[in-house]
Amino acid sequence: MLCTSFAKSIVIIDKPSMTITVESTHMEHQQRKWTDYFTFCTDHKVIGIQYLVTSFAFYFIGGAFAEVLRTELATADPDFVTPAMYNQFMTLHGTIMIFLWIVPAGAAFANYLIPLMIGADDMAFPTLNAVAFWLTPPGGILLLLSFFVDGGAAQAGWTSYPPLSLISGVWGQEIWILSVLLVGTSSILGAINFVTTIFKMRIKDMDLHSMPLFCWSMLATSALILLSTPVLAAALVLLSFDLIAGTSFFNPTGGGDPVVYQHMFWFYSHPAVYIMILPFFGLISDVLPVHARKPIFGYRAIAYSSLAISFLGLIVWAHHMFTSGTPGWLRIFFMAATMLIAVPTGIKIFSWCATIWGGKINLNTAMCFGIGFIATFLMGGLTGVMLSSVPFDIHVHDTYFVVGHFHYVLFGGAAMGLFAGFYHWFPKMTGRMINEPLGKAHFILLFIGLNITFLPMHELGLLGMNRRIALYDIEFQPLNQLCTLGAYLLAVSTVPFVINVFLSLVKGEKAGRNPWRAFTLEWQTSSPPAIENFDEEPVLWAGPYDYGTDSEGVNSEENIEDMLAEVGANSK
Repeated sequence: MLCTSFAKSIVIIDKPSMTITVESTHMEHQQRKWTDYFTFCTDHKVIGIQYLVTSFAFYFIGGAFAEVLRTELATADPDFVTPAMYNQFMTLHGTIMIFLWIVPAGAAFANYLIPLMIGADDMAFPTLNAVAFWLTPPGGILLLLSFFVDGGAAQAGWTSYPPLSLISGVWGQEIWILSVLLVGTSSILGAINFVTTIFKMRIKDMDLHSMPLFCWSMLATSALILLSTPVLAAALVLLSFDLIAGTSFFNPTGGGDPVVYQHMFWFYSHPAVYIMILPFFGLISDVLPVHARKPIFGYRAIAYSSLAISFLGLIVWAHHMFTSGTPGWLRIFFMAATMLIAVPTGIKIFSWCATIWGGKINLNTAMCFGIGFIATFLMGGLTGVMLSSVPFDIHVHDTYFVVGHFHYVLFGGAAMGLFAGFYHWFPKMTGRMINEPLGKAHFILLFIGLNITFLPMHELGLLGMNRRIALYDIEFQPLNQLCTLGAYLLAVSTVPFVINVFLSLVKGEKAGRNPWRAFTLEWQTSSPPAIENFDEEPVLWAGPYDYGTDSEGVNSEENIEDMLAEVGANSK
């Protein structure tokens, strides 16, 4: 898909290298000042960068908490932090990584890319968009300040099951609730904006089946947010009443039922897994075709499978509760539904592999992370199918097998997808190319560290090591030390990433408007885009991800000339 108006541009074809260059004859676009990124700015691109920087700030904080946990678990005795502090770090680590890193990072790409991908000037509700972002930093700061209240931060884990959440660190737990409510409200406001923008602000020639697949994934994600987040909000409000008003909605000592909280919590928190991962499914679907120089395989299958995941994600929540007294007949339903959701996910994986197969792969940093995403998410998906089986789930419930599965899906999947998108769109966001050697060093360290950290956890779980404990049997210590070594390697992997970002911002090669020769609309405006995105309404050309390839997936001279001829005809 290619959009542009060539009335004010010069097209240059370098036939020996078969390189296409589009040089704009426009005057230099007006760009945002650096001070705009610290204000209540309604430009979707500014808000996207604000989300991205904020989410990575919390990524480093949450990652530091993880290093504390793994240092403690390097030995069987609690000799680095006290058990109470361990519980606080464990609770805030999970909360930060989910609610303040992965979810806002997905919102960052959605804010930055959706209007550009559909040819719009901005979001449908720019002020509401800014409000959504500015709810996130206070929520995160409030959560970190909970360390300093009487009793310390929340200690009941990121799930905050009662009655445990009702008896330890009441004020820390209340602050945890307020923080999650703020971030949840931000997600709801953002979802309203994404859905409205995609349906109402596409250029006139773009129907739903001409949209980039990232837009499809954000439609599915937004539907999940709008349907499930209010249920979590209701559960947290009722839990708050139990904490500070003495009610007994979930308190068993007063006749409440803590299992009701589990149903309400998981009705959101299992869809939350897809809220976290679906945006990166979309990013990967847009990254792989560009660097494989092939059209995406099965465009509609990938698009509709996102909607199928969104629907099925709402009816599988109780597979987290197989040990909570769930009746046998209901276990069978949720087991079948959980296994069924592997089908649309498998469709995506097969489509991504078919896209890469036979392509002219450019194995740059973005592509390395894209392939790494498929590998790590596939590992997490396979263990997820295992956990959907009632007998196996009961056997490994609340063990490190679940921790390993969870991190392969969310850290392996989401982090790999996020970095693939980051390296792919960094030139568009900054106008500078990334340093490839540093980027590949980041990938290698992250990929190796991830597998060393989380793969042994499956063995620990099968051996019977419980999760969320600071004291364990000495027989588990060697594998825990291996996991801790991997965690340190993950920490080291952030060093080339941070150096790369700052070095590229200062000294990176200028990117031009389309360094990857991609055909989605955002690549046909300047890098970084002008304040109003496009000089005039872009022209939609050809079909989604049509790279004009020959039978071997390679751009031929005839194809390129045909493409340019058609672009010229469309621009008249």
